[in-house]
Amino acid sequence: MQVTETLNEGLKRGYAITIPASELEAKVNEKLVEAQPEIEMKGFRKGKVPMPLLKKQFGARLMGEVMQEAVDGAMNKHFEETGHRPALQPDVKMTNEDWKEGDDVNVEMSYEALPEIPEVDLSGVSLEKLVVKAEEEAVAEALNNLAETAKEFEARAEGAAAEDGDQVVIDFLGKVDGEAFDGGAAEDYPLVLGSNSFIPGFEAQLVGTKAGEEKDVTVTFPEEYGAAHLAGKEAVFTCTVKEVKAPKAAEINDDLAKKFGAEDLDQLKGQISERLEAEYKGAARQVMKRAALDALDALVSFELPPTLVEAEAKQIAHQLWHEENPEVHDHNHGAIEPTEEHNKLAERRVRLGLLLAEMGQKAEVEVTDAEMTQAIMSQARQYPGQERQFFEFIQQNAQMQQQLRAPIFEDKVIDLVFAKANVTEKEVSKEDLQKAIEALEDE
Repeated sequence: MQVTETLNEGLKRGYAITIPASELEAKVNEKLVEAQPEIEMKGFRKGKVPMPLLKKQFGARLMGEVMQEAVDGAMNKHFEETGHRPALQPDVKMTNEDWKEGDDVNVEMSYEALPEIPEVDLSGVSLEKLVVKAEEEAVAEALNNLAETAKEFEARAEGAAAEDGDQVVIDFLGKVDGEAFDGGAAEDYPLVLGSNSFIPGFEAQLVGTKAGEEKDVTVTFPEEYGAAHLAGKEAVFTCTVKEVKAPKAAEINDDLAKKFGAEDLDQLKGQISERLEAEYKGAARQVMKRAALDALDALVSFELPPTLVEAEAKQIAHQLWHEENPEVHDHNHGAIEPTEEHNKLAERRVRLGLLLAEMGQKAEVEVTDAEMTQAIMSQARQYPGQERQFFEFIQQNAQMQQQLRAPIFEDKVIDLVFAKANVTEKEVSKEDLQKAIEALEDE
C-alpha cells in the first residue's frame, strides 16, 4: 500500500492511497481458503470444491468486501501513524472508476484534522460564586402560593351572584344544531370561573349567575379542537347553577403542612427554604459557568476546522430564525445565511467545545450508565404514558444518546474547572441573582 500526501493546508489534509492488485488478490484467496472447508456445491463433497470454481462463484463478491476492508484498514493505519483526528467523517472516493480485476485500487481521502489543543493553566482563573439565602419574605410568598393551591370553597350567601374566581356547581347539557353530543353533559360539575378549563368564553358567561338560575351559554369550539366533528361549530350549553361558592385560602398552619407531606409547619418551611436555595444554587451555577467559559475563551487560541465552524454557524442562524418566526413549524423556507455575528458565536462554541472535550479526555471524564439512565428518564417524563417507547427509542438511536450525553459530560468538565480555579463566594440578594441571569440572556 502506498500513501502520498496531496494537500497540507492549515487543518486540511488530502492523500492519495494506492492498494496493489496483488494485495487484494491475496486477501481474496485467503478468504476463499478459510471458507473452503464449509462450502458445498453440486457435484462435489463438502470442502472439496476446487479453488478456481470457488473463485469464479464467489470471487467478485469477496473482492468488494476486500476492497472495502483494505480502504478502511489503510485509513485506520494512517490515523494511527499520523495521530490525526478528523473533525468530521473523511471524504473518501475511488478515483479509477473504470477499475477491473487485476488493477490497483486508487483512492483519494480528504479531511480536516482536529487542531492541537494547548494546555490551560486554570490556577490563574478567578471566579465568583453568588450565594443567595432563602429570605423570610421568599418563604412566606411560597407558603402563600401553597395555601392558594390548597384553597377550599365556601357557599356564598343565598342569592349572591357568582364572581370571577368563584366555584359554581352546575348541571349542563350541550347541543350542536339542536342535537346533544357525546361528552357534552354533566351533573354537579364544580367549575372555577376564570380557570380557563372550559371552552373559551364559557366561564365568563356564568359570572353574575345565582344558585337556582338556568342560563344558556353559547360558545364556538376552536378550529383546532380535538374532536373534528365539533371543531369550529357553535354550541349551546343549557346550564343549571346549583351552588355558588367563594374561594377561601387555606390557613398557613400545621394542617396545611401535612397536606404537602410535612410533619408540621416548621418542617414545611425548612423544605421550602431548601428548595429555594437549590434553585438559587442552580441559577448561580449558570452565572459562574458563563464566567468560566468566558475565561477559557480568553485563555486559548488555536486554528479551528472551517467545516465545523460553518456547520455550527448555519445551525445557530437556523435556530434564531425559527425563534424570530415561531409561526413556522417546518423547514420549508428559504436558505438562511449566517451573519458575521453568527460566525463569531460559532467560532466561540467550536473552540470551547474542542477545548472542553480535550480537557475531559485527559482527565478521563466519563458519563456513567446511571447518569445516562437518569437523563433519559427525565426526558421521558415529558411524554406521559409513553415512557417505555421513549426509552426504547433512545436505546436504538445513537445520535439521541449523544445529545443527552454531551451536556452531562460538559458539566462534569466544568466542575473540574471550578475545582482548579480560584473561587470566591459572594452573598447577594435574590434580585441581584435575577439581574445576573437576565444579563446572560441578553448576551
